[in-house]
Amino acid sequence: MADDRPVPLDEYPVHQVPLSMKHVATGDRNAYDRCIFHVFDHTGSALLILGLGVYPNLGVIDAYATFRTGNTLHAVRASDALGEDRMHLAVGPLRIEVVRPLQQLRLVGTDEELSYDLTWTAAFPALWEPHHLQRRGDRLTLEGRRFVQAGQVTGEIRAAGTEFRVRAEGWTGTRDRSWGVRPVPGEDGGRLAADHPTGGFHWIWCPVAFEDRFLMVITQEDADGHRSLNDATLVRPGRRDRQLGWPHAEIGYRSGTRHPERAVIHLGDPRKPQELEVEILTSSPLALGAGYPPADDWQHGTWQGRGWVDRRTYDLTAPHPLAAYGVTDHSARFRLDGRTGHGIFEHGTFGRHDPSGFTGFDSVAP
Repeated sequence: MADDRPVPLDEYPVHQVPLSMKHVATGDRNAYDRCIFHVFDHTGSALLILGLGVYPNLGVIDAYATFRTGNTLHAVRASDALGEDRMHLAVGPLRIEVVRPLQQLRLVGTDEELSYDLTWTAAFPALWEPHHLQRRGDRLTLEGRRFVQAGQVTGEIRAAGTEFRVRAEGWTGTRDRSWGVRPVPGEDGGRLAADHPTGGFHWIWCPVAFEDRFLMVITQEDADGHRSLNDATLVRPGRRDRQLGWPHAEIGYRSGTRHPERAVIHLGDPRKPQELEVEILTSSPLALGAGYPPADDWQHGTWQGRGWVDRRTYDLTAPHPLAAYGVTDHSARFRLDGRTGHGIFEHGTFGRHDPSGFTGFDSVAP
């Protein structure tokens, strides 16, 4: 029998529909509410990625943390039954504390193999990303509302007995907060999935922090280059956000792969074109450890049982075939209009993509 008593969040005037905050306004099994953080140094020696998500109609809460140093990726993942207190953002040894909403958060991991205690402080206002919609045939498979933000990070990270001191100078933090409906493994896509197979996917998600400004670039394209998501916005505190037109990326891939080694993103209107130069520092495939498709050891929202905690170590010099069919996060150094900044160049391209010259899933750069 279901327990229909109020939950703690019902005390607050935050309701959007006449339901308890225990419930979401959709019955879609794929409803989600989650976040991702990137913390990285400016030399490419360290990249921490962590996140936490809840899946109300699946009754699951889970979290992950991956840390790349050298050619080793350390990963901790945790999953449990979703409880009633949605403001308690913790599962297993991983937790997030909202100290001041949109201003300061504390990121804590207490696992023996990978631990951290970090204070994330906003350097720029949070920026809405474009409303994200994706369909398979007539079915809405993804609808997400997201904001992105860059900040300064201080604290410590410890992996395999080595401690990294994180300081505002020499390190950058970015984060993305999203909610809506997003596919979770475990359902049959039915006729619409069979009739509308994925031909190709090309994605760039790129938050960049400069000393006095923040830039966000995001694009999503289908196999033929049709763009379903597009934004390039420059944030300068105290001034109106500036839209930089239709971003166009030229990406140099490592021969025989789809791994980007460098890129130039063309921004701005024809009167004042600008070039965002991208220098890759280090890389972490989200299919390894972080639970993003097509990971074969764990994916977000999947029920693993109560109190599940899993630890993995990946050798990034070894081949990981699945990683090539998912999104990879690259910490990077950026140059724009005489300024140097740091951020994430998140990129995924698989299947056919006509503008890049890729003809299918087995096509790679010459």
